[in-house]
Amino acid sequence: MISKVVENANAAVQGLQDDMTLMLGGFGLCGIPENAISAIRANGAKNLTCISNNAGVDDFGLGLLLQTRQIKKMISSYVGENDLFEKQMLSGVLDVELVPQGTLAERCRAAGAGIPAFYTPAGYGTEVALGKEVRWFKGKPHILEHAFEADFAFVKAWKGDETGNLIFKGTARNFNPLMAMAGKVTVAEVEELVPVGTLDPNEIHTPGIFVQRIFKGTNYEKRIEQRTVRQREDAG
Repeated sequence: MISKVVENANAAVQGLQDDMTLMLGGFGLCGIPENAISAIRANGAKNLTCISNNAGVDDFGLGLLLQTRQIKKMISSYVGENDLFEKQMLSGVLDVELVPQGTLAERCRAAGAGIPAFYTPAGYGTEVALGKEVRWFKGKPHILEHAFEADFAFVKAWKGDETGNLIFKGTARNFNPLMAMAGKVTVAEVEELVPVGTLDPNEIHTPGIFVQRIFKGTNYEKRIEQRTVRQREDAG
């Protein structure tokens, strides 16, 4: 068996260059590749196009790459928690393409499945549909959306083995499995890196064939984007 293990995040981003397109898993701050993002920042590559559900917050997640002006374009479905993102978008420093969340997921899945394009009703009649082909199916208009093309996909998993088989945990699964299938080079950072044969095949979410590099992440913050609590009913 070929080991795909690299020493650390810095080794995992080797080959990253200016003007590349990256996919980054996560939903809000849940399941984001924290170590990989730090390594991308240290790498210094500029003019990046980043495909991600959102852009993190001002000082965490992809917000770290916005601070250093490494991102020229964001393709996202939600951007509401990042003031720096808003400032750069309104000032014209950052190009933004907003995509319906289901369409974002399907454009990732289509890329991994070898499907170049598909039709969807989502976005018809809005700015999302501007300049796109429209066809009618069963009396309903659909717009043509193309699969993404990404040089790298960076994902975060709970467990992985040396050949790249991955298991995601809870809601941290989100966009990660779809993006893992779609990158030309997929880099997985995991909380637990185990020997081949340790994982139950029935529990594997992403087969190792989709993963080119894997490493054990460290020092995860796992921030909560918005903490909401209520008083216990039995509290005095």
